[in-house]
Amino acid sequence: LCCECGQAHPLLDNHLYNFQDEVDDELICHICLQPLLQPMDTPCGHTYCFKCLENFMQEYSFCPMDRKKLSFQQCHKSSLLVRNLLDKLIVLCPFKAECQQTMQRCELEAHLQNRCPGFKKYKSELQRKKNPISKGKEDPPAKGETNVPKDPEVPSGGSSLVAESSGAAVVSLGTAEPGLVNPAFEETEEGEKLPQRTSLVAETTTIEIHREDPEEELGMRIVGGKDTPLGNIVVQEVLRDSVIAADGRIAPGDHILEVNGVNISSVTHCQAVSFLRHPGPVLHLMVLQEKGFSNKAAQQDCSSTAREVIHVTLVKRDRSEPLGIKLIRKTDEAGIFILDLLEGGLAAKNGKLSRNDRVLSINGQDLRQGTPEAAAQIIQTTESRVNFVILRQPGVQLGEPMEDGSTSNSSSSSSSSSNGGSPVHHRRRPDQSHYRRKSSYQKKTVAIKKEPKESLGITIGGGRDNKNKLPIYVTSVQPIGCLFRDGRIKRGDVLLSINGIDLTHLNYYEAVSALKSNAASHSVTLKALEILSLNSPEPPLDIREQGFSWSPLWITWLGLPSYLHFCQDIVLSKGNLESWGFSIVGGFEESKGNQPFFIKTIVPGTPAFRDRKLKCGDEIVAVNGVPAIGMSNSELIPMLKEQRNKVTLTVVSWPGSLV
Repeated sequence: LCCECGQAHPLLDNHLYNFQDEVDDELICHICLQPLLQPMDTPCGHTYCFKCLENFMQEYSFCPMDRKKLSFQQCHKSSLLVRNLLDKLIVLCPFKAECQQTMQRCELEAHLQNRCPGFKKYKSELQRKKNPISKGKEDPPAKGETNVPKDPEVPSGGSSLVAESSGAAVVSLGTAEPGLVNPAFEETEEGEKLPQRTSLVAETTTIEIHREDPEEELGMRIVGGKDTPLGNIVVQEVLRDSVIAADGRIAPGDHILEVNGVNISSVTHCQAVSFLRHPGPVLHLMVLQEKGFSNKAAQQDCSSTAREVIHVTLVKRDRSEPLGIKLIRKTDEAGIFILDLLEGGLAAKNGKLSRNDRVLSINGQDLRQGTPEAAAQIIQTTESRVNFVILRQPGVQLGEPMEDGSTSNSSSSSSSSSNGGSPVHHRRRPDQSHYRRKSSYQKKTVAIKKEPKESLGITIGGGRDNKNKLPIYVTSVQPIGCLFRDGRIKRGDVLLSINGIDLTHLNYYEAVSALKSNAASHSVTLKALEILSLNSPEPPLDIREQGFSWSPLWITWLGLPSYLHFCQDIVLSKGNLESWGFSIVGGFEESKGNQPFFIKTIVPGTPAFRDRKLKCGDEIVAVNGVPAIGMSNSELIPMLKEQRNKVTLTVVSWPGSLV
C-alpha cells in the first residue's frame, strides 16, 4: 500500500482517495476523472493532474479537451487558491475497519504515519511477514525440532559469522552497476569527496495475475533475452487498460525471472515471449523490481541452516585487469554479495565463485560489514593475486547461471565499474560499418503483373509518425490479393519502395496513399527487406494471429541496417550529487566483436526516470555526438561519468515484443 494515500496503485499513477462528498466538476481532471492532484493549467484554459498530463503528452501533442496544439513545457502550476481548495477536500481514512476519521486531503499522509491504528497494524503485519525469523527468536523451539547448526568459524578473525538464506531475495545494487555512474563518492574539482546515496534497492517478488479470458494478452512489452546483450527479460512498457495495468504491480524496468515456476533468466527472447504468451487463467511471475536509492544501514545478520566457507584465489595479469564480478549489498543483512559473473571474465573462467556468495574478506581485509566500493578499491589496488574468503548458502540463487553469451557487460566487474577513470582500452575495428547483429536481412525485389482493380491484399504498420518512428512493415498478407498469389512478400517484411517511390521516410497515411495509388497500375514493383534470424533454432513466433495489430518481435528490429534506424537525441540534466540513473550493457568484446549498447536499468527517482523519454532496451548510438560504435563497456562508462550536469544521448528506440 502507498504510504501517502494508504491505497494500492501503480507507482507512477496518482494517489487514490475516498472523498466524503461529491466533488465539484470544476475540480475534476478530465483525463483520470478524479479530483485534481498537483493541478496544471494549459494555455487554452484547461486543468489536469500533473501526472495525467505528463503521461498524455508523451503520446500526443494536443490538449485532450479541445485538441489544440500543446506541449508540456507550455503548461504551468495552477494558482495557489485552486491548490488550497483541492487540498482542503474532506477524505475518509482508507482503513475503515479500524479508523472512521475524516480529514482534509493534505492531512491524510500525516494521519496515516502518526495516528491511524489501521495503517499501524498494516505496517506491523508487513514487517512480520518480511522478518519471520525475528518471531522465531522470541518463541522457544517446538518439541521435535532440531537445533540450528553452529555458525562456521571465520579463518581471519575466529569470530562466528551468520548469514540469512535470503528467501525474499532483497538486494541493494551498489556501484557495481557501472552504467548507473553512481560511485559512493564523487570527486569534486577541488578534490574533496562528497557523500552520496550508496545503494540501489531492488527486490524480487512473486505476482499472481488473473485473467477472466485465458487467451487475453497481458498487455506489456518486453525486451532482452540471453541472445542479446541485455541478458535478462526486462519490461519495457505496460499498456494502458491492460491486464497488467489493472493489476498495477508490474512497472517498466522490472526484470522477469520466472513464469509459472520456469526460470526464464537464461532463455532466448523468442522463448521468453512463448512462455509469457501461453494462455491460462492464472499466471505466476517472479520479478526483480528496482525501488530506488537507499541510505539505510544494513541490518544485522540472521541465522541460516546451511553455510560453507570457501577460499578462492584469482590471479590478474596486471592491475587493470577486471575480475568480471558484480558485487551488491542487501537491505536485510550486512555485507557484500556476488550478484553476477561476467561471461568470459576471470572469475567465470575460474569457476569457483557463484551467485549469491557472501564475501567475507579480500586479501585478508574483513568485509563482513563492508561495501561494494570498499571491495572494488581492494581489487583495483591489487597487483596480481586476489584472495577471497566467501560464505556459500546452497540453493539461494537469483537464477541459474547464464549460458553462452548471455551474461551482460554491465557486470564487467567491481573494479571496472569504479575504476577512477582508468578504463581498459580495447582495440577498435574501424572496418565494420555496422554492429555485428544476431540476425541479418536480405533484400528482395518483387515485380508482378496484375489487373488494375486487383488489390495488393496487404495491411501495413509503422510509419515515421509512429511513437517509435518505425519503417513501414507488412502486418498481414490477405488471401484475396495479388501478393498472396505471388507468395514472395511475407508478414514482417519491411517495405522500401513501390514503383520507385521511397517508402522509408513516409508516415503511415502517406505510405497507405502511395501503395493504393500505385496498386491501380497493371504492374507493380516492390522492394523489401526480409529479416532472417540466424542464431535462434526456433522460427519467429506467430502465436497470435492479430491482423492489423500484429507487430514484429523486438529482436527482429535489431537486425535492420542502420540506414533504417531513426535516431533521437535525449538530453538529461542532473545535480552534482545525483546519478544519471541508468545502467548499460553491450559494447565491443574481443570474442564477440561490436555489439550495440543497450539501456538495461532505469532507477526510480533519478534524472533518467524523471525525463521519461529513455526506455529499457533503447540502443545508445552516441554520447554528446561521439559515436559509441567500436567502444568497449569500460570506455563508454568513464565518458558518461565525466559529464557533470548535462549529457546528450543519441538513441534508437525499438518497441518491445507484445505479450
